[in-house]
Amino acid sequence: MIVKMRHLDLVCVASEKEATLAKLRDLGAVHLDLRSATGAAVAAAKGEAADAEKAVRAILKAREGMDRHEGLEIRPHPVEEVLALDSDREKLKAEAEDMRRDIAVYEPYGDFDPALAKKLMDAGVDISKVAELPSTLPEIRLSEMRVRLETIETRIAATTARIAGSDEKSILKRYPAIADKIAFECAKELMSESGAVACVSGWIPASKETELYELAHESAWGLLLREPAEGETPPTLIEPPKVFRPVKVLFDGLGIAPAYTEADVSVPFMCYFSLFFAMLVGDGAYGAIFLAATLALRKKLPQSWFVLLTVFSSATVVWGILSNTWFGANIPWCASWPTVKWLADPSYAHMMLLCFTIGVSHLMVARLWNGICRLPDTTALAEFGWAGILLFMYFVTNSIVGIFPAIPSPMFWVFGVSLVLVFGFSVKPSELKTRGAELGMLPLNIMSALGDIISYVRLFAVGLASVKVAENFNSMATGLVAGADAVWLKALMSIAMVAILVVGHGLNLAMAGLSILVHAVRLNTLEFSNHKGVSWSGYAFSPFRKTN
Repeated sequence: MIVKMRHLDLVCVASEKEATLAKLRDLGAVHLDLRSATGAAVAAAKGEAADAEKAVRAILKAREGMDRHEGLEIRPHPVEEVLALDSDREKLKAEAEDMRRDIAVYEPYGDFDPALAKKLMDAGVDISKVAELPSTLPEIRLSEMRVRLETIETRIAATTARIAGSDEKSILKRYPAIADKIAFECAKELMSESGAVACVSGWIPASKETELYELAHESAWGLLLREPAEGETPPTLIEPPKVFRPVKVLFDGLGIAPAYTEADVSVPFMCYFSLFFAMLVGDGAYGAIFLAATLALRKKLPQSWFVLLTVFSSATVVWGILSNTWFGANIPWCASWPTVKWLADPSYAHMMLLCFTIGVSHLMVARLWNGICRLPDTTALAEFGWAGILLFMYFVTNSIVGIFPAIPSPMFWVFGVSLVLVFGFSVKPSELKTRGAELGMLPLNIMSALGDIISYVRLFAVGLASVKVAENFNSMATGLVAGADAVWLKALMSIAMVAILVVGHGLNLAMAGLSILVHAVRLNTLEFSNHKGVSWSGYAFSPFRKTN
């Protein structure tokens, strides 16, 4: 569900401004719009974070540029020192580059003494017959240039070693404190002062009202809590059932949130996303690799991500069992399983039927959910009518591709009744002047519903493409060994075969990950969400609190 929010206006004594913000931060339940703060103190705090990031990048870059750094002694150094060393190194690099250019210019003329040449030329001696000299004489001899270049390169190497020897972890440990400082400075700027008092506005979950009232009583604050007014956009805080709570990190990772007035679709999102993940990857062995990697990283992954990836990977393994697909190959003793036989239809009709069935169920869940939520309002009938239209379009889709020989006659009655419900109850009589044009769009919306169901065939198409790519790499690899006669050639081809399999399946895995981001996300956030009425135009609830 989406947690109800209350708008907060808080007034305190101006002299206790910082103490008030510290207490609000400790409470960790108030959302402040910190994005609008742009003052000098905020800029300084953000600059501190940028310097820390720049220092860490300089350390890592310095280590990349060193031939050997295994035995490097790592010591903590202040950010300012690392940045100063990095600046010196860049200056030395520029000097070295200038010196190399000078050497390239004067090297063809040999190691002559420019001071002696100038002295002779000033005395009127024509030395062009003796030696060829450049039109512009250098300040020092070529040999001295090389010595200076060597000295500069030595200094660059020493500076690089000092930078590489800095402990980036000690800098990274400061990031939470820097982030807290930025947030606190932003909050200070937002807390406006008027004479002896200061005030700040924000949002707080209704469930946290009691705690805030108690804190306000202890701190002698003035407090006003109210419902969101028309035109205000509160932040969105979703609280799915405990089993489905990990999906919140997927929303955070994608940077999406439903609007405050919309629905929390966490449960169907996670259920269908798991199914889409399995079908798009399409290979049980790939799922086993994902699962093994997830288990290996259990201690490093946040708990929510661990649970989510375990569910997705396990679903893929199950799909591999049902379809008997492992690295693009089949296990012979599984070929007689009913699910394998059904999915292995040479015409792919059963796979397309499965995709269309998943699609219509997904979209009908959205429409039936809308209808139940709107009861007893008459617009609920229109939502139920849309569910009927989707069911009819499901049979139309299967007829178009030849899965069903014809549309069952009862479905035409379903379609007719559904049209009446949608046309008669989508818009109330009092809204005809403002929303009457929506009824004129009904034919286009019906065709769009047909397209939405058809779009779920991507689950079959992308999954099949992944399997076919795996099969081709397998054929390519095994063909190398089959064509070799000599023992030494077979050994060589075996190495090449392993390389092809590793590279090929690795590439296929990467493409599978990309297809999940494109197709699984789209089917949930576009097709399903359009029918559910979720625009994902909200912004996530982010309380003012210390960084974990």
